[in-house]
Amino acid sequence: MRMRKKKNLAPRMGRCSAVWVREPLAHRGHWRTLFDRSGALHVELGCGKGRFTAETALEHPDTLFLAIERVPDAMVVAMERVCAMGLTNVRFLSCDAARLPELFAPGEVDRIYINFCDPWPTKRHAKRRLTHHNFLQLYRQVLAEGAQIHFKTDNTPLFAFSLEEFPSCGFALSEVSHNLHENGPQGIMTDYEAKFYELGTPIHRCVATMVDWEAPEDTDETAPELPAEAT
Repeated sequence: MRMRKKKNLAPRMGRCSAVWVREPLAHRGHWRTLFDRSGALHVELGCGKGRFTAETALEHPDTLFLAIERVPDAMVVAMERVCAMGLTNVRFLSCDAARLPELFAPGEVDRIYINFCDPWPTKRHAKRRLTHHNFLQLYRQVLAEGAQIHFKTDNTPLFAFSLEEFPSCGFALSEVSHNLHENGPQGIMTDYEAKFYELGTPIHRCVATMVDWEAPEDTDETAPELPAEAT
């Protein structure tokens, strides 16, 4: 679904300057100094309107959260939400997941959240899926030893695809669920997830933990394919 354009977008984003990182590449290897404190560094790819971001940050005040969102009309809502809650452990940046090695030094990230990403259902667009092995190998470049990826989706084919991709790139699977909320709400939901839950749509979830792994020689090392409008 295409995000509706927000009125007065520029001034609204400007009012959230305290949590908006406009030059993210400058902080590579030094993200914790931006927060002026230490702590586990978690990255969310595609935060949307920020419900999951804000509530997770509120529940874990000692964890530092970097929320990445390419759509400013969504990101501004998330930033306003975080500012209204007075949270100091969240920052936002607009960038693409394919640029993570440019944003973070090796081992700098302790966890990545991927919630309800675009499933890119056609085979010719498989490389755009955020759980495609090309992306997973990029994540390995920035994740700390034993770090995790927490993945949720309502798309059954994407989840099946991802359960094959994670182990193929040295991620051990755990907490695999094909109907996360079957016995009632579990954990913090995104805005979309709450709507899916009300409709009775099964939510798939898994945790992928990075383990020692050596890329096979025939691994596709081409850069992940991005949408035409990506920068």
